[in-house]
Amino acid sequence: MEITKLNETPVRTSRNFNINNIKLENALIPDNIASFANVKKTGQSEKIKIDENCGSIDLKFGLSEELTNQVRKQANQKVHVNITGTAEKEEKIEFFLDEKNLNLVDDIEIMASENAKATIVLMYQSKKNLTCYHNGILRVTALKNANIKVVLINLLNTDSTHFMAIENTLEENAKVQFCVVDFGGKKSVTNLYSRLLGNFSEHRIDAIYLGKEKQMFDLNYITELSGEKSKVDMEVQGALKDCAKKHFKGTIDFKKGCKKAKGSENETCMLLSDTAKSISLPMLLCSEEEIEGNHSSSAGKIDEKELFYMMSRGFNEKEAMKLMVRAKFNKILAKIKNEGIREFILQKMDEKLD
Repeated sequence: MEITKLNETPVRTSRNFNINNIKLENALIPDNIASFANVKKTGQSEKIKIDENCGSIDLKFGLSEELTNQVRKQANQKVHVNITGTAEKEEKIEFFLDEKNLNLVDDIEIMASENAKATIVLMYQSKKNLTCYHNGILRVTALKNANIKVVLINLLNTDSTHFMAIENTLEENAKVQFCVVDFGGKKSVTNLYSRLLGNFSEHRIDAIYLGKEKQMFDLNYITELSGEKSKVDMEVQGALKDCAKKHFKGTIDFKKGCKKAKGSENETCMLLSDTAKSISLPMLLCSEEEIEGNHSSSAGKIDEKELFYMMSRGFNEKEAMKLMVRAKFNKILAKIKNEGIREFILQKMDEKLD
């Protein structure tokens, strides 16, 4: 039996926690990657240019060297997004996996010049009842005063595999916001690493995950603050039903030189069954004085009193649970300004909770 180790934590913890990495038995990583043609791009702002001229890949963390090398050598989609000013329209790139496009290995690079501002939406979907594979690397570089929002949506089916490695670099006064919707994949493994190099740089991560059946999520979010008065906020909300399980690893690392920096992280998991499982590891690391750091994590079943109250108002148990999950997710979903995308996500959420 071959065991693949992915998504190592930056600092090792006790083995008893079983969270230092994710171990996949007989992971199906395809050797031969065919071409991928099912991509749709909309928006086409004159301030955003898209081509295939991606730079070399050199990740500090990533998921594993094997998966990084696969993207280096076998990427069947390369997308370079160059943002040169303020783009009023969002740019949306959709990847749809089907019988003719089963395997997607993508290399996406977003370069934001000084004072640039834009919203980029990346959506991954697949046809039902297919075993699909996605391995992607996304790199975002935000130069001085840039303001970039990335909406990352994983709606693959529950027979598929979803691997994603993300690396962000923020320079002086740059702002990068991520809105992550992670619903898809039998196995969904994400590594998000951000370097706040510039003074006054700001990074925000808002994420929701929703698992059912035997889905497994492994989320490893790592941020390093180096600039003075830099700031990071993580807000992660999730729900698990059936036998789904999740590992969340959130690390905020205050590096030397980041005086008066602030960092906070909060992760909450709603357990919708007795067999769902949640493990969390929030970490604060510090090499500097005059900083402010906060972290929290919690997991628990739906409050019986709240559920009873909802059902007393005419909702059955399933409808009441849907409303309670939606209420938890609404704060983050509200950050997605495109109403059509927001309603589509809510539709997929309702389908998963049926």
